[in-house]
Amino acid sequence: MSSPNQPVPFTADDYRARMARAAESAAEAGLAGVLVAPGPDLVHLTGYRPVNTERLTLLVLRAGEDPVLVVPTLEAPDAEQAVGSPALTLRDWTDGKDPYAVAAPLLDAYGRFGISDNAWAMHLLGLQQFLPGTSYVSLTEALPMLRAVKDAAELERLAAAGAAADATYEEILKVRFSGRKETDVAADLAALLKQFGHSQVDFTVVGSGPNGANPHHEAGDRTIERGDMVVLDFGGLKHGYGSDTSRTVHVGEPTAEEQRVHDIVREAQEAGCRAVRPGIACQEIDRAARAVITEFGYGERFIHRTGHGIGVTTHEPPYMIEGEEQLLVPGMCFSVEPGIYLPGRFGVRIEDIVTVTEDGGRRLNTTARELAVVE
Repeated sequence: MSSPNQPVPFTADDYRARMARAAESAAEAGLAGVLVAPGPDLVHLTGYRPVNTERLTLLVLRAGEDPVLVVPTLEAPDAEQAVGSPALTLRDWTDGKDPYAVAAPLLDAYGRFGISDNAWAMHLLGLQQFLPGTSYVSLTEALPMLRAVKDAAELERLAAAGAAADATYEEILKVRFSGRKETDVAADLAALLKQFGHSQVDFTVVGSGPNGANPHHEAGDRTIERGDMVVLDFGGLKHGYGSDTSRTVHVGEPTAEEQRVHDIVREAQEAGCRAVRPGIACQEIDRAARAVITEFGYGERFIHRTGHGIGVTTHEPPYMIEGEEQLLVPGMCFSVEPGIYLPGRFGVRIEDIVTVTEDGGRRLNTTARELAVVE
């Protein structure tokens, strides 16, 4: 049994299966294996979340071989406590010894390996120096689907994170906006995300008036005024999985133009969500949303991709953008977030997380998408 407050726990068998799939996928891609540094890939594959430091920690996955985690001796006790540890072998090394001498025998001396995007250059160069015949490619390039398709337990966590973000939005509508700084509202958003179960807040964008025309504006000291359009974009991690939602509100009654622009973005977001179904390319989601905004003459003011994947991080592959031909598969989760940005005036963005189902798509955010009026 599980609930939003207590999701189904991952088991060693879950992590064993993930590691096996990763090794098999690497072999199918013509790689000798996968090398995983501390970070989201390691968390996804093993449940182990160490700090990435100058001391080498490296998971080695090769088809037909048992998974091996190379760890500093002083961190081995923590690694042994990870849920996925029974599914792998630990090889530790002590300070003063060469960690690459421990890792090298686990690798094919002339193999090409996929390696975590966030692996430190010093560790990659250390491996290359010890094994000059090896070569490497980033996991995002080599195995973009590594974390893209979520199982039922992962979807449960993403849904819980989405529900917490929705509850945060419902509450933020009750606070006063006018006369307060963007940073004040951002602090309210962060506190509410924590109140509704987030362990980590990744971002709280509050873009008021002209600041809303900057899609990644960081909340600043600008005082929000009546007549401002305000873009809200916030999210983080709950139960280790991400939330990310955007809504745009107006302080007092909007003008006819402001309402019209918001309506266009809402129609574009609806079109993007309706397009979601298995077997179509990621770029088709971008095309569906962008076509609406272009039709109304604002195509040049939609200045970013329509969406990004989400999972153990709030931004990850796949990406909903022109040129991305990866086909949608049931279990994929990503944002659909078109926007219009008018420099020096205001911006509008509406965003939901959507998961691909067997016959379409399901939104994990369900709050109203109409332009809300706040005080």
